[in-house]
Amino acid sequence: MKTNVCLCSVCPFEKHIPELVDRVLDSYKKIPEIHYLDRLHLPNKSEVIEILELMFPILYPGYHGRQDLTFNNISYHIGELMTQLSHTLCLQINQAIAYSCEAEKNRCDEQICRDKATEATIEFLSRIPHLRKMLVGDVEAAYEGDPAAVNTDEVLLAYPGLLAITVYRIAHELYALDIPLLPRIMTEYAHSVTGIDIHPGADIGKNFFIDHGTGVVIGETTRIGNNVKIYQGVTLGALSFPKDERGRIIRGHKRHPTIEDNVTIYANATILGGDTVIGKNSVIGGNVFLTSSVPADCTVSLKAPELKFKNRVSSEKQTPDKNEK
Repeated sequence: MKTNVCLCSVCPFEKHIPELVDRVLDSYKKIPEIHYLDRLHLPNKSEVIEILELMFPILYPGYHGRQDLTFNNISYHIGELMTQLSHTLCLQINQAIAYSCEAEKNRCDEQICRDKATEATIEFLSRIPHLRKMLVGDVEAAYEGDPAAVNTDEVLLAYPGLLAITVYRIAHELYALDIPLLPRIMTEYAHSVTGIDIHPGADIGKNFFIDHGTGVVIGETTRIGNNVKIYQGVTLGALSFPKDERGRIIRGHKRHPTIEDNVTIYANATILGGDTVIGKNSVIGGNVFLTSSVPADCTVSLKAPELKFKNRVSSEKQTPDKNEK
């Protein structure tokens, strides 16, 4: 086990520490953009991740957390989880709401923030059955869409796409309740774990499947219909960012594409732009780059590249040996 004991008989650092501390403190004054001092409210990232860790055993009991559950003991167990979840979630929602008020320099009453947090927490918890209804469709879509899946148990335990979608659906409900910060902390945590980046503001329909998943990017204003399947490396992104007269990005515009029902998008395809619509039942091939709409019932693919094959054995026979006389 590591210790903090200095190996030197006389610590050579002690005399330098006061000066170094002063220099660091001076940098806090000169660079205020990356410290959070003299302010009270900010969500705790670790506790936001803990909320996700409490949600997974509630959404998928038996697959996450305790594995000795039956219908005889599940009620007590879920009651314990919901109690812990409600307290942690309410505290973090309160911190997020109060943070927003503080950032906007609104002098709101703290009781108002607490009441809003309590109301939002109750509303979120009431949506858990709806979340499970959406997620069972995602699980089934993964099983039906991947011939390598042995069963839905494998999907639930192993698939990074389902993990990312689950976190997205949790975060999206908080986003819909106008809770600041928490949704992004959640989805960026999933991004760090799975390599799948889904903005919580994206609007994604039923039975969504991400196969393999690494490198997928789904932007904030993306709209995805039902029964959509996408592969690794797909980007649903913005074509450009409109700016105001001062050169600042104008926010709140539709910047990302719309993907209608029953669309399949293969690996490394890039689809950009808020006006870009991929019509129902269309298939977008791998490595395709799109900035314009595609009609329904269409297949879009790149022209097959010209491949050259060289027979190494024949080539070696045709090349004379340098040592040969």
